[in-house]
Amino acid sequence: QVQLVESGGGLVQAGGSLRLSCAASGSIFPINVMGWYRQAPGNQRELVATIVTGGSTNYQDSVKGRFTISRDKAKNTAYLQMDSLKPEDTAVYYCNHKSPRGEYWGQGTQVTVSS
Repeated sequence: QVQLVESGGGLVQAGGSLRLSCAASGSIFPINVMGWYRQAPGNQRELVATIVTGGSTNYQDSVKGRFTISRDKAKNTAYLQMDSLKPEDTAVYYCNHKSPRGEYWGQGTQVTVSS
């Protein structure tokens, strides 16, 4: 089992910044993918960004150039730096952890961007 604890959501004005954190603990396989997904009301959950153990990243087109995913391998923690936030970024953001041992989700953290 892997436990994921998220933090850093909140309310911000358009153009502002937030940083999300996701701390993983438990039975962590050394090779894994950590990522952030989001779900707005009435919408399906969508991928925002992922980062593999080696550092390669992948982003949804709408956040490229504005969001940056990173990870601290020693702390088993992933971060999502979100800059130039837009109202359409408003959603519940979920941390995700995938490895050969399985897939796990965090509880979600609300991000609200006011116009």
